[in-house]
Amino acid sequence: MDDVLYDYDWRTRMADMTAITGHDLNELRRRWWHDDGEWAAEAGRYGSPENYLEQFNVAMGVRVDESAWVRARAAAMHVWPDSLAAVRRASELGTITLLTNNGPLASKHLRVIAPELVELFGDHLYTSSDYESRKPEPEVFERVLDRYDIAAENAFFADDRLENIVGAESLGIASYHFGSSAGMLAAIESFASRNR
Repeated sequence: MDDVLYDYDWRTRMADMTAITGHDLNELRRRWWHDDGEWAAEAGRYGSPENYLEQFNVAMGVRVDESAWVRARAAAMHVWPDSLAAVRRASELGTITLLTNNGPLASKHLRVIAPELVELFGDHLYTSSDYESRKPEPEVFERVLDRYDIAAENAFFADDRLENIVGAESLGIASYHFGSSAGMLAAIESFASRNR
């Protein structure tokens, strides 16, 4: 999702969170954006959206309203139409699903955060927290393959982070390290032509 289908401006989100919490960027990082905070949430450690928000608020030391959290997340995202066109083409060739490293609160609100994806993905919008593991861990890819009952060699994956590509390819999943929407479309077409 982020930096593949949308331009995700993390600093804009953090600026909004500073306005909401009163904590500057360094303090936000110290309190939540680390292995035991957001990254743990992405791996499913906090379970429900309600527990996530409770733990987030404890870490922040202030009460952040759920709707304010969602608005800050959504405001940092700007859709890339050409990437959506590539995904639309992929949907004509097979089943598509979203796998984004995000926690349960983002999962609950994906249709608000990323409304442009609803028509394309339908009920196939998932965050890593839904799989209780985060990219680049091979187990998250294994769980996606199990959900869709598909062999690794019949799956295609695109991501902007090289470590996530390596994680997928370790299972034999064909991958595209995102560089451009046009490049992703070409990789989709190439994969489809080899798997017809």
